[in-house]
Amino acid sequence: MTAEVRPIASATVDRLQMKQYDGRINMGRAAAAEVAAEARRLLEGKERVRIVFAAAPSQNEFLDSLASEHKLPWERITALHMDEYIGLPAEAPQRFGRFLQDRLFGKVQPGTVHYLDGMNDPARECGRYAGLVQEAPIDIVCLGIGENGHLAFNDPPTADFRDPAVVKPVELDEACRRQQVHDGCFATLEEVPRRAITLTVPTLLSGSRLFCIVPGRNKRDALSRALYGPVGEAVPASALRLHPACVLYADRDSWGGGGE
Repeated sequence: MTAEVRPIASATVDRLQMKQYDGRINMGRAAAAEVAAEARRLLEGKERVRIVFAAAPSQNEFLDSLASEHKLPWERITALHMDEYIGLPAEAPQRFGRFLQDRLFGKVQPGTVHYLDGMNDPARECGRYAGLVQEAPIDIVCLGIGENGHLAFNDPPTADFRDPAVVKPVELDEACRRQQVHDGCFATLEEVPRRAITLTVPTLLSGSRLFCIVPGRNKRDALSRALYGPVGEAVPASALRLHPACVLYADRDSWGGGGE
């Protein structure tokens, strides 16, 4: 068991707890340790734990560390993911389901994994996946924040804090699509799909515990606006400040450690 990684700074913004770490690796280790500890705590009182995961390069260090949590009884965990492109074939390396399979699920073998299928009819797939999401309460959500402040694929033009949908199809805004190029997932903007399926903001916030991992200088502006600007759909990530049990993990590049 690795030694505890302690934050170098912390703060509370509204209801959101902030923790800053010295580098992405320590940030990922700390977040993974706390997610695993929460899952083990929950499994002391229930048979299964349901966790929603984000798929993005910003989550790499966290997912790598979580994959080493071999003492966690993964066979009692049901895993879901929060978004997927529409129209990417199963073999496409950019598919989020494949990303999570390669980075985490294939290594730890959760008892159940529910994948979004962007090749299905979008309306039908949203209905199917909404049924899976609603089978039982969501215990843990592991998420990030986009360069445009989005949560999952709830971009500012489509985010709705009172969305009646559980899962919905969306048109991706250009800032979101450009991030996929910045992240190295696609070579050009033209290659990035224009449509996706996403869990809505209320669905994400329905999780009992939220763990948000946000490293990197390219997230600094979005994180600052989410923390210190108005709470509203113009910066979807600002909704995290409303959740009663959300911890956000940052590094030196993404957060300065205080009001900005």
